Amino acid sequence: MSFLRAAILFLALLPGAAFAAELGSARISLIQGDVQIYTADTQDWVAAAINMPLREGDRLWVPEGARTEVQIQGGVYIRLGAASAFDILALQEEFYQFYLNGGHVYINNRKGGIDHIQVDTPQSSVGCYDNSLVMIDVAESGATDVAVLKGYASAETGSGKTRVEAGNELHVGSDLTAELSPLAPPDEWENWNRERDKKLVAGNRSLRYIPEELDDYAYELDDYGKWVYVTDYGYCWTPLTVSVGWAPYRNGRWVWINGDYVWIAYEPWGWVPHHYGRWAFVVNFGWCWVPPPAGGIFWSPGYVGWVHTPTSVAWVPLAPGEIFYGRGYYGPASVNIINVTINKTVVRNYRNVSVRNAVTVVSNNTFISGRKEPVRVKENPFRVTNVNVGPPVIKPTRELARPVVRNIPAARKPPERVRRVSVDEIKRERAVVREEKGSVFKPGRPGAEMPVKKRGEPQSVIRGQHPPVPETKPAKKSPFAPRGKQPPARAPETIRERQKPQPAQPGPRGEQQPEIIRGRPTPPSAGPEPRQERPESVAPGQSTPQPRGGPPAKMQHEPRWQEPTPTRKPEAQRKGPPSQPGPRKAAPSTETPQQPGVQQSAPLTETPTKQHSPQVPPQAGEKRPASTPQEPAERSERYKERVPMKQKPE
Repeated sequence: MSFLRAAILFLALLPGAAFAAELGSARISLIQGDVQIYTADTQDWVAAAINMPLREGDRLWVPEGARTEVQIQGGVYIRLGAASAFDILALQEEFYQFYLNGGHVYINNRKGGIDHIQVDTPQSSVGCYDNSLVMIDVAESGATDVAVLKGYASAETGSGKTRVEAGNELHVGSDLTAELSPLAPPDEWENWNRERDKKLVAGNRSLRYIPEELDDYAYELDDYGKWVYVTDYGYCWTPLTVSVGWAPYRNGRWVWINGDYVWIAYEPWGWVPHHYGRWAFVVNFGWCWVPPPAGGIFWSPGYVGWVHTPTSVAWVPLAPGEIFYGRGYYGPASVNIINVTINKTVVRNYRNVSVRNAVTVVSNNTFISGRKEPVRVKENPFRVTNVNVGPPVIKPTRELARPVVRNIPAARKPPERVRRVSVDEIKRERAVVREEKGSVFKPGRPGAEMPVKKRGEPQSVIRGQHPPVPETKPAKKSPFAPRGKQPPARAPETIRERQKPQPAQPGPRGEQQPEIIRGRPTPPSAGPEPRQERPESVAPGQSTPQPRGGPPAKMQHEPRWQEPTPTRKPEAQRKGPPSQPGPRKAAPSTETPQQPGVQQSAPLTETPTKQHSPQVPPQAGEKRPASTPQEPAERSERYKERVPMKQKPE
């Protein structure tokens, strides 16, 4: 018994133990193609969904013609290319550990991100550090390429360890021979990643209204919605790409993850508004998301109120200040139902229960399988007395753990070499070594110097098939399907070989996104705001993209990466609300509609949303910053211009 107490005390004092158990630290932020996931709950490879939370032990497979992006709280973005097998070994507060069994990974560890990221491969171990950009490519033979665009990385094999500075690329062959050469010109895969990186600093407007802990998600809020002023709540965010009759927690699915029901939103912007803050229905604006206050940032599986019967389940989004009854502690406005009985009066008096079309009702079969079935509802289930309050009591099944109801063709499933990998076995064999001079392959001993042959010219890199980024609205039947016929796969013996010079190919265009409403929030006018667009241009100082493997004009021994500089607002717009407000803003409705409606069935399949170009012309008097090779301002400096949530226009 004394040993058990000591073990519990040790785990409680272990740094990062609580962080590792936090489910909201990582998510899938982008999916293109038939990306698949294997979790402890599914016990099989199933189709992955955007905004699915990730945890230690989860495995990802990206087949040919597909891509995906993993966003980790704190400023880390990991993107996977075609034929990539990626396993999450550890998500601790001070370090992350992953296993790349094959394929292509791009790691953007932004300034102030994580101290140490370790990516193990079949024959090597790569260490990435704060403020770095690293690309790793692994062939089926085990040959590995480590390209450093910014910062530096360390690479180790059984032959030793070496440091790779920015502007260089290390090739480790299947026989463990190592060659160091300058970076080759960027290819389509690198150009696509750099375009994605630019979006990370594009969320300038939303930075004024959200807590600093949510700054990494500002670009999504800018792309898909606008900020409006509400009398009772201050500045709130409302989506612009939803259909008529939409309500929060409607387009998605409840999934059983790690002992609880977790909402997976199918909207590309659905992560923050469905796991932080609350929702309010405001006359003239519709549904508005109210951000959490500073210091009250708590991720939850989904802030809703539950009722259920023996045959159906119903839920409603919570309004600001209302109590959330969940399995665990999620901040001061939550109650752990494991130890406390739910107050039925509180649940039945949730404010949004009276909003038309706010309550979602599904049958038990639909809740479990995700397949829509009709359900008959005579009256609002929150108003009747013969219902049970709280989350549904349904025995978890593997079907309930599927993030999206979609079948994957057998040809797109992971190969046997990926299926037979054991995450637990890899964790035992590859310990995390945070010290730069330490050794992964010889724990407790300093790493020997790796013998490296240096070359004076870049070497070609053969990457897998990557789908072109769509320039137009994707088709409804397959929103992320690759366009055109893919080229045949190359022999996998080595991922680098010399090529003849090829003509330069233009870089891919980024995905078109909905219109960004830039500048300060203003009251809604009588008519809709006209859309403003400007032609796409190349950022100052950037050269025309060249295909990876072509003959470089000049050797580039210095880092070629230039951090995107965030666009700053004019001083007059950053100070606060407008001095001369427009029309009077509507306050939230306190009247009960004549017919409080109930949505009888939730659409539980992915629905593509309408997209627009996010590019807008500069505001009057705004000066565009010149592109300089200097680093952007520190986070505390960049985000200091914030608007208090309760600040009203003068």
